[in-house]
Amino acid sequence: MSLTITRVRTRLSDLAEQAGVSTATVSRVLNGKPGVASSTRQAVLAALDVLGYERPSLLRGRSAGLVGLIVPELVNPVFPAFAQAIESILAQRGYTPLLCTQAPGGTTEDEYVSTLVDHSVDGIVFISGLHADTRADHSRYELLRSQGVPIVLVNGYAPGIDAPFVSPDDAASVDVAVQHLVSLGHSRIGLATGPDRYVPVQRKVAGFTKALVARGLASDEEAAREHVRSSLFTLEGGQAAAAELLDAGHTAIVCASDLMALGAVRTVRSRGLAVPDDVSVVGYDDAPLIAFTDPPLTTVRQPVEAMARAAVSALLTEIHGERAPRTELLFSPELVVRGSTGAAPRG
Repeated sequence: MSLTITRVRTRLSDLAEQAGVSTATVSRVLNGKPGVASSTRQAVLAALDVLGYERPSLLRGRSAGLVGLIVPELVNPVFPAFAQAIESILAQRGYTPLLCTQAPGGTTEDEYVSTLVDHSVDGIVFISGLHADTRADHSRYELLRSQGVPIVLVNGYAPGIDAPFVSPDDAASVDVAVQHLVSLGHSRIGLATGPDRYVPVQRKVAGFTKALVARGLASDEEAAREHVRSSLFTLEGGQAAAAELLDAGHTAIVCASDLMALGAVRTVRSRGLAVPDDVSVVGYDDAPLIAFTDPPLTTVRQPVEAMARAAVSALLTEIHGERAPRTELLFSPELVVRGSTGAAPRG
């Protein structure tokens, strides 16, 4: 009996420490007793999840409903970050998230949607889906809306789709990166980005060319496009785009993702050059662990948490029978300066 009591006490003390409350409060929450503030109760439940304890059946409650979450893939760390943030917020609201991840040759977005509809989901959040592809048929989203399925589209605006949109300000993100590099004395600045069929890419390119012209680094936007290289949103894509930009004499490279930036760093080093002494590199996303690269990557932070909250709020508004605003919600980027950018090399 003493062993059992010891284990229970240890468990309660662990939960109390994690939640920042007393063991008595933890006990009240676990036993479903009244008199505990909602925020405190949520902190204890979060501690259960973090420490790997299964929630008692009386605390699980009935799910408010199912919500589908479709992301393009999990290789790019920013997508798991979005998924985790949105799933956490949905769970706090009592909804059960169903995560659907795509992979080359695997289940398509349309196939996932069909499965989710078959499971009678209350709504679907799309992250960087086909809505961001200017060559894709967007009627699939109108079909969903005609079926009464609320949707929210994240990262990529498509006029004509009857749904809320949540996006980062892509043009502002490259502008702040260019400004940072100009302040360091760079005048040959290149942009490494993904395929130009995607809305975020088109916006980044437009923002980049305007930034170069505004700072006197290009005569006009057409001339500024000579400093843009399109590839894939992968480490290898970053390597390929950076190689072309280095061949053209650029001393600084702005990348459309952190993965591309890591590829750019690899290309710089493969040529016997150093980052940032010879070439400065800026990423985009500020994905988890990116601060621990060598060198720590200067990047433009995508406001994942704020965008996740906005996406869930808009979706729940629709689920509850009200109409969320159809204007696109744009979120301002934040430049995070680390060790991959430095003064332009002399000469």
